[in-house]
Amino acid sequence: MADRLSARAAIAAVTADFTESTAPREDTAADGPLDWTGYADSRARATARTGERESVVHGLATLGGHPCVLVSFEFGFLGGSLGQRTGDRLEAAYEEAVTRRLPLVSLIATGGSRMQEGMIALTQLHRVARASARLRAAGPAQLAVLRDPTTGGGWATLGAGADVILALPGAQIGFAGSRVRPPGADPLAYTAEGQLAAGQIDAIVPQEELAATLGHWLGALAHRDPAPVPAPVPAALSATGDAVPAPVPAALSATGLPRTGWDAVVRARSASRPRAEAYLDAYFGIRLPLHGDRCGGTDPGLLCGFGLREGRPVAYVAQCGTATRPAGYRTAARVIRLADRLGVPVLTLVDTPGAANDAEAERAGAGAAIADAFAAIAAARVPVTTLVIGEGGSGGALALAAPGNTHLTADSYFSVIAPELAAAILKRSPDQVRATADQLRLRPQDLVDLGVARSVVRPGPPGVGTGSARTGGDGSIA
Repeated sequence: MADRLSARAAIAAVTADFTESTAPREDTAADGPLDWTGYADSRARATARTGERESVVHGLATLGGHPCVLVSFEFGFLGGSLGQRTGDRLEAAYEEAVTRRLPLVSLIATGGSRMQEGMIALTQLHRVARASARLRAAGPAQLAVLRDPTTGGGWATLGAGADVILALPGAQIGFAGSRVRPPGADPLAYTAEGQLAAGQIDAIVPQEELAATLGHWLGALAHRDPAPVPAPVPAALSATGDAVPAPVPAALSATGLPRTGWDAVVRARSASRPRAEAYLDAYFGIRLPLHGDRCGGTDPGLLCGFGLREGRPVAYVAQCGTATRPAGYRTAARVIRLADRLGVPVLTLVDTPGAANDAEAERAGAGAAIADAFAAIAAARVPVTTLVIGEGGSGGALALAAPGNTHLTADSYFSVIAPELAAAILKRSPDQVRATADQLRLRPQDLVDLGVARSVVRPGPPGVGTGSARTGGDGSIA
């Protein structure tokens, strides 16, 4: 079980700059909307014990130099439960975030809806969901920190509905609280660690690292007002607000251009070739991962999140050389849409032999997930930059590539399908695979000549030294 800090101690643990907002006028009805005998006394005892008049505190704060609206739950006040007065305060916090165009950060510790208010308490979830949707439409981000416990409606609205979900180690998290779970339920499923494994939260952050992590996230997710994009700029290259394309990463290998199509395939499949992790480490000063598809799935072969490069936020989606699974495409689409809403440019690194096509992937909705990734990039108003760093295998790679702004390294290729499979489809013998690779014109320089890619990048500082691959066959980059 994680440590249970009071609402104000949780605030003090992440910032010394907090100004509490005035609470909405409170109904003084003795025993609440249901006239629940003893409810007023229970509230009075909760106030005497905690010093609070309700289960949430909210106000303006600065975290890591970035302003936000901050909400913190007091679990000691009737288990941090949501009642009508709680709904009043939460709605006021969201409205303040909308009015001031600030992100909202929630430090959640709640057991769910308040029994003593019955359906009136439950309908507060509608109010929270409506307020959250209004803030999302206005643009600013929503971040949730799941403390112990986060269950019931608080998890299903403020928690799971946030753009970025962090949790403290060991926190109890789940829609079902500990007293209402099915007998024999796996206890791990209701923990921060279990929810991370299931792709329902983005990261587990120790309390001592939480303040710095929230500051980094607020810096990366600061909303930029949308600006109209004049026609006829292609949608895939248009910009939202002050977003300019993410610089193209420099190549991390100094190899020359491949002489044959099969040479390109062999290089791209080499175990010694630099992979996504190395490219991201070289590109970003700080990386903030986003994890999971929010549907119970994860893909360890896809890295997603936001990063700070020279203080500038860039969202990233990076394939790691494995067949991308449906959960990976859904996670990628989630990140791209969040970046688009916030006006943050996107960098994608393509490296996959193709989409996963096993039976499990089909049952998990591979086609729909790939379509969703295509749609997210096609609809993006922010610029998307793509670098192919290894294998570009068919539609599974193309789904994460930017139309009109794709670049390649010299140790990569991009093809309608792998040459072995192309030969099989064309009923060619295995000894014709290499000739088929040449016919597919999948080399980096071929792709530039065909207009599929803009350049083959050279080694050097990120964003510097991209070069055309329109060369002869001597293996050099002009």
